[in-house]
Amino acid sequence: MSAIMAIATHTERVSARASLGTKLLVLTILFVMVSEVAIFVPSIANYRLNWLNDAHRNASVAAAIIAETPNVPEGLKLRLLTATNTIAISHREGNRRRLLAMAMPPTSVDRHIELGNETIFQSIVAAFDTLFAPNGRIIRVVAMPPGLDEEVDIILDETPLRQAMLAYSGNILALSLVISMVTALLVFMSLRWLFVKPVRRLADAMIDFAEDPEDARRVILPSGRHDELGEAERSLAAMQHQLADTMTERRRLAELGLAVSKINHDLRNLLASAQLFSDRLAMVQDPQVQRMVPKIVRALDRAVGYTGGVLAYGRAGEAPPSRRLVDLAHLAADVGELLGLDTHPSIDFRIIVDDRIEIDADPDQLYRVLMNLCRNAMEALESNSHDSVVRRLAIAAERYGSVVRIVVSDTGPGIPARVRENLFQPFKGNGRRGGTGLGLAISAELVKAHGGTLSLIDAATGASFEIIIPDRPIDIAVRRAAIA
Repeated sequence: MSAIMAIATHTERVSARASLGTKLLVLTILFVMVSEVAIFVPSIANYRLNWLNDAHRNASVAAAIIAETPNVPEGLKLRLLTATNTIAISHREGNRRRLLAMAMPPTSVDRHIELGNETIFQSIVAAFDTLFAPNGRIIRVVAMPPGLDEEVDIILDETPLRQAMLAYSGNILALSLVISMVTALLVFMSLRWLFVKPVRRLADAMIDFAEDPEDARRVILPSGRHDELGEAERSLAAMQHQLADTMTERRRLAELGLAVSKINHDLRNLLASAQLFSDRLAMVQDPQVQRMVPKIVRALDRAVGYTGGVLAYGRAGEAPPSRRLVDLAHLAADVGELLGLDTHPSIDFRIIVDDRIEIDADPDQLYRVLMNLCRNAMEALESNSHDSVVRRLAIAAERYGSVVRIVVSDTGPGIPARVRENLFQPFKGNGRRGGTGLGLAISAELVKAHGGTLSLIDAATGASFEIIIPDRPIDIAVRRAAIA
């Protein structure tokens, strides 16, 4: 409980900067931009090639006009060069090269480009080289026009190409930003609705439940989704219900321990007074009294021991068993005598135990186990008062090597199916009104401390409980040392 409250106390709301939604939005924008960059790189290279092809095609048309027209005026040549954004046009036919037009003699050619011979990687490198080149760089573009057996060379200033590529890059960048923002917003809204809000709802439900785990109203109500988050909601709701039940049981156990501790003090005083009276009874010479006094003393001693045993169960479990060899038949007879089964008017009490069977166990703890089982069986048998009902309670035992098997069976109504699942759980494993189930829980713990098991076995009628208790293992080294 304290750990859960500590979690609730130290839990803080996630800031907007560190929230999952903000991270999702930033990552979406980043990934879309990366995708756009991956698209932009080949796109800008393709834009450069298309621009150069268009420029060479236009220059090829001008070259054809100049080559096929005799005595072309210089003014027309200059207008054709201006229209095609070229400095000079020449063509090669066979081994003969001819300069067709030139606006001015270029000082130098900075870069030679052969269209159609560049690989994709070379085109990408050349495109970025153009983007970051200085203005005024002179390039020479060589290609063979389609359908012609001649090569046309053009010399031009690369600045218009660079400016066109920069404008294209700016448009791509602006468009990428718009696409990124729109895509990120759509993805963010979708994922927020599908994932972020349900996860936030789960987190809020856990924080709210941690403030008061015993309040059933704080258990999350599943939304009915059929995906993984819906499964998480249902699992969280089941876990919260289970935890709430567990916390309620622990609170009840704590309250029970407190109540028992208050009663225990007064009960010990009453039992001490009863022991004084039993001592006085021992002085009476009546044979019947003398026969009953030892049994009364043993019953009072066990009752005094039980007052401490109940408290031990509520604190940290029972004390370790102090094992001895016990006459099982005699112990079973004591149980029947204390419960009044040996003289019960309607219950047939049977002890089917060989007198030679001895069990390696703590006599007081085994007595308590048999007492709890027989008392439950007696109450079940007494629940039906019809005279024709067979009421039989039997304690049977057999030894199999180093293991003793004890069966406590009755012909009562049996254990309801709804109770079997939590039969040995305190406050759950009892089908009678007003019962707590502590008797079976304590008995199971006592048998387990002996290294054994207590279980309900199938029976034709009534209820049958099987107790398996093995003998203590023998330490060979210690036994050899004792013999030596």
